[in-house]
Amino acid sequence: MAAMGKNVAGPVLFLNLVMYLIVLGFASWCLNRFINGQTHHPSFGGNSATFFFLTFAILAGVLGVASKLAGANHVRAWRNDSLAAAASSAMVAWAVTALAMGLACKEISIGGHRGWRLRVVEAFIIILTFAQLFYLLLLHAGMFSRRYGPGYRDPDYGVGGPVVGDPAHKGGTTARV
Repeated sequence: MAAMGKNVAGPVLFLNLVMYLIVLGFASWCLNRFINGQTHHPSFGGNSATFFFLTFAILAGVLGVASKLAGANHVRAWRNDSLAAAASSAMVAWAVTALAMGLACKEISIGGHRGWRLRVVEAFIIILTFAQLFYLLLLHAGMFSRRYGPGYRDPDYGVGGPVVGDPAHKGGTTARV
């Protein structure tokens, strides 16, 4: 029954990976144009929030791709130890993506001419914020039911045998002086 969460998390993971790669490509192109001073390019434009938005969009893209690599390892193994790495990196990627979404909203509210590539990055960042949150909730679904994935407390994980007594106590007699 644990395959239910695995069957949903795999496609969402792949979709998020593709979207983060698109964001990374478009944001890198836009930042390169911005640094070269080519803001008059018809497919670019920009305003005072553009530099900050593109910086955080690239950071979100890199962290998102890295978290998807940890997530792919978790979907392959589907154990508690891989869940920790996947969930923590997904949480960081979501936080930076949410920050980039705030900057995208600020850039949209400032207005001005923004080319189609910059609008694509804005749209993908906004969509990715919610898609990454959905992926993060899928990873943590095992906390509510074992049907959806590995939980946080597996009673049989890492147990080599029953623990009898205090493992630090070696037994024997002690001499009192």
